[in-house]
Amino acid sequence: MAGQSSPVPLSEAAQQNVRTIIELERSAHAQKSWSEALSDRILAFAGSLAFVLVQLAATVAWTLWNAVAPVEVQFDPYPYGLLTIVVSLEALLIATFVLIAQNRMSQRTERRDHLHLQVALLTEQELTLVLRMLRQVSEHLHIPPETEDAAKADRMTEETNVPELMETLKRELPSTDQNPAGQR
Repeated sequence: MAGQSSPVPLSEAAQQNVRTIIELERSAHAQKSWSEALSDRILAFAGSLAFVLVQLAATVAWTLWNAVAPVEVQFDPYPYGLLTIVVSLEALLIATFVLIAQNRMSQRTERRDHLHLQVALLTEQELTLVLRMLRQVSEHLHIPPETEDAAKADRMTEETNVPELMETLKRELPSTDQNPAGQR
């Protein structure tokens, strides 16, 4: 196809990162308990078109049987109380499986957030060190910083006070809870 460029191959570092992520995901998958695996399978089926079609077919068959079959063989005559109980129980179980899955996803997201924060903090510390070393090299070579950059360079070589930063964000960002501002 004319005009399309071929994709740029990933760097070795990016390829290693992809391999690391794949290994972490495989490890997490392998550590699932039998109940988590079963829950995932049930939710995968319950969230599929096949499930919708099975539900629709079963409901139509149930309703038709109990509406058209001879009274002696009807097991749930109109208003289909047993069908209502079965569908309600099914909804309750599916909702429970969804909540279980959401809790697991939330825990996994929290672990990833902690990892991301740790990597970000390490990166900030490393960059601060690199800036200090660069400043020392510049001073050794008698290369003064540009006047407008000197104050910024001073601030950039200071370590970030993470607890103070979190408190500032908590104070300054708008609240994300559903309560009106100021109410707890």
